[in-house]
Amino acid sequence: MEKNLPEGAGPVHVPFGHVVANEKWRGSQLAQGMQGKIKLVFEDGLTPDFYLSSKSCILYVTEADLVAGNGYRKRIVRVRNSGNLQGIIIVEKTQINEQYFPAIQKFTVLDLGMVLLPVANQMEASCLIVQLVQEHSKEPSKNPFLRKKRALLSEPYLLRTVQQIPGVGKVKASLLLQKFPSIQQLSNASVQELEPVVGQMVAQQIYTFFTQSR
Repeated sequence: MEKNLPEGAGPVHVPFGHVVANEKWRGSQLAQGMQGKIKLVFEDGLTPDFYLSSKSCILYVTEADLVAGNGYRKRIVRVRNSGNLQGIIIVEKTQINEQYFPAIQKFTVLDLGMVLLPVANQMEASCLIVQLVQEHSKEPSKNPFLRKKRALLSEPYLLRTVQQIPGVGKVKASLLLQKFPSIQQLSNASVQELEPVVGQMVAQQIYTFFTQSR
């Protein structure tokens, strides 16, 4: 049970190349999967499950969390409202909880405009988190092109989020993110704006996907 949580998810100092993890994950399969690849520092009383940096964190929603109801929403909203954190939501998507996935997808991606990544299990999640840490470790300060590209956040996670839209594959997702760098911009785009990028049929599918979910 969480205790002594701040009103928002405040900044946490994260040493370069490290991940600050919630104490509850100590000894878990998820933490074990990251051991030896990145350095974990455990702290008690964190709202997010993992901090990749002082400005980026991960909230992990387990299979049980999703089946249990909407309790996970409070943590997501707390991070979303903090204003100083970019939250990434990783969700266990299995046959048991697959029916509940559209609800968290709508809430996270469409309602809040956050990044959501489905994983099959904690081992897959550990590989993904290691990949995210490696991406964050590539500081773009010495490369203006990377600085500009980083704003798109198209690799590795926002790209995967957009690919979940029906009719959109990896190529179309990449093209869309070049034109619409955030989920909010993409969800507000008209068919006329989308059509030059992906064609009329897919443009209509994307528009329908977002408008029906509102």
